[in-house]
This record gives sequence, C-alpha cells and structure tokens, in this order.
Amino acid sequence: MSERLKNLGKAAQYLDKRMKSPFWRMSMSAGGPVPRLRHTASLGKQSHRNHLQVALHVAKTDARAIPAGTSSAAWGIGQRHTMAEWRIDIPEGEAATGSGCASPAAGTTAISRSAAALLREAATRTRHSFRTGLRGLIGIVYPPTCIACQAATGDAQALCPACWRGIGFIERPYCERLGTPFPVDLGAGLLSPAAIADPPVFARARAVCRFDGTARELVHRLKYGDRVELSLTLGRMMAQAGRELAADADLVLPVPLHRTRLWRRRFNQAAALARVVSRETGLPLATTLLTRIRRTRQQVGLTRTQRADNLQGAFHVSTAMRGLVEGRRILLVDDVLTTGATVNAASRALLRAGASAVDVLTFARVVTDGREVTT
Repeated sequence: MSERLKNLGKAAQYLDKRMKSPFWRMSMSAGGPVPRLRHTASLGKQSHRNHLQVALHVAKTDARAIPAGTSSAAWGIGQRHTMAEWRIDIPEGEAATGSGCASPAAGTTAISRSAAALLREAATRTRHSFRTGLRGLIGIVYPPTCIACQAATGDAQALCPACWRGIGFIERPYCERLGTPFPVDLGAGLLSPAAIADPPVFARARAVCRFDGTARELVHRLKYGDRVELSLTLGRMMAQAGRELAADADLVLPVPLHRTRLWRRRFNQAAALARVVSRETGLPLATTLLTRIRRTRQQVGLTRTQRADNLQGAFHVSTAMRGLVEGRRILLVDDVLTTGATVNAASRALLRAGASAVDVLTFARVVTDGREVTT
C-alpha cells in the first residue's frame, strides 16, 4: 500500500511540474461530479506517443460521474470500478526537443514559433525605446510646463504644485445625487436639501473640483482660448473622479452644441472631454446621438429659472438613433455644472428616447451656499 501511494505522489509531482510549463497543456474530458480516488495508481510513460498517461482507479459512485468518451479520455466500466485516464499532450515544438523520434518538420515549427515570439518582443522593446527617446527629445526642445501658469514641471500636461493646491477637489462626503460636498461627514448615502427639494432629472452627478481658482482658469482656456490639448489632462481627471459612474454606464455622450455655435467656436469642448473619458474608461462614445435642435441664448448671466426656460426643447434624439439609447445607462459629459439646467434638459430628451438612466460627469461644478447662481 505504501509503495502504491508513493507512486501516486510521484505522479502528482510530475504532473504539477509539467503543468507549470507554458508549453504543456492538459487535455482532460472529465465532467460532472469528481469520483472518489481509490488506493491504487500506476504511472506509465510512452515517449513514442509523446504523452504521459496516468491511470487512476476510482470508485464507481454514480453513473452520472462518467462523461462521454472522447479522444482525450478513455473510460471503462467494470462491475465494481471505473478507470479514468488523463493525458498531457505535448505540442510539436516541445516534442521535437523532448522526443528522439520527432520529425524534422516538428523542430522547424518550434524554431519558427520561437523566432516569431522573439521578433515580436524585440519590436515591442524597439517601439517603447523609440517613444521614450522621442519624448525626451521633445522635452529638450520644448520643456514641459504647467498647463495653468506655465511654470516648469517634470512631465508634460501636468500641474505645478502651486496650481495643484489651488484646485478645490470634491471628495467624499458629498450628496449622492448632486455630488455637492458636505462640510461634515454625516454618513453614507445622504442627500442634500437641494436634491430633496428639487430632484434633478438625471440620476447622479459627479465633478472633479469646484468651479473657482485654477479650475475656472483651465475651463476658460479650454472653452474660449482654443486650448484643446487641455482636454487630455482634464478628461483623465474626470475619468478618475467618475469611475463609479463609468462602472455602471453603457455609453458616453457629450452635451452637444448648436451647429451655428459649433461653427463659431470650431470645436465642442464637451466632445473633446468625452473622447478622453471614453478612451480612459473603455466605454463606447456616441458624439452625434444627441443633437441640439434649437439655438439658445448664452447661459452666462441668466438666473436658474431663466436657464431652464432657455433650454426647453433644445435637445432631441432622432428616431433613427433611438435604438442606440433604449435600455442603456448614459454617461453625459460636460465641462461645467452650474445650475444643472443644461444637463437636465439633455437628460430629459435621453429618457424620453428610452434610456434607462442618465448620469452626469463634469470637470467642475459651481458650489454655493444657497445663493442664486448667474455665473
């Protein structure tokens, strides 16, 4: 008995050792419940067939434990015992080196596969080295500077320590609906009085920071100063702040501009941010699904009521696009959330088109103490 157990232990060690090799695969067509292992085991090695066979006698506990026979396993049913056979197949490449009777063609295949793997690895290293060297050369010609104050920085598209301290990042605790920060932590899942008194159309809103100081300067440079490259840094920060929303979303949509305003501004800052968010989160992007069909006045200087009236019926989802919206949770992207009138109007159009829910992600949001916002 002890000798048989030793043989079984040797077989298990050999299998464990060979299974750790990436060039070996185990072919086992065992299905259903795992039968009980009996005391006997035998180990046989057949090099001319290029595989190892381990025959294990198992108790016949249930007929359902015996799967259908295939080329990878042989099952024999006796009156009292069942035999299961596991086989480890050796690919052509390793068979050429491990078996003396392998054909030259198998060795050629192994060499070809190894050469292809080495070439791919060398190409990857070359591309990485080239990109690193190119970045270093560009850094010498154009030294990296802060995107806000132009001070020297260690990396491109970054903020200097002073400007970083000037951003009022929004972190928990905050309202789970509007994303507005609370001065003290009163527990998880709380809603602000504004969210309770006047619930928004959208489900949740999140923002990176408050709309003041450095954040205001960055948004104005992106929006009115043609600094489209700022969308890369701002979008990455938004993807980090909105990872909770992105985990539940099916589609990323930017808040659209009317075609006349898009022609004057030459780009949509919300679409530029949405592209970065889509790339960072891996979510699909649809820039033309939601359209702005009515030209509206500039929102700057309008009160909350005037903003809501100004955007009535401004957004629309065409009949041809409704199939892309129905049943999906939308992540709506914009640069700034002020009173929420714009994203409320856009969310209402998406929900009417069949969206299951709409979440809002912005770079900055206006945080007030109850005063009327006209920014």
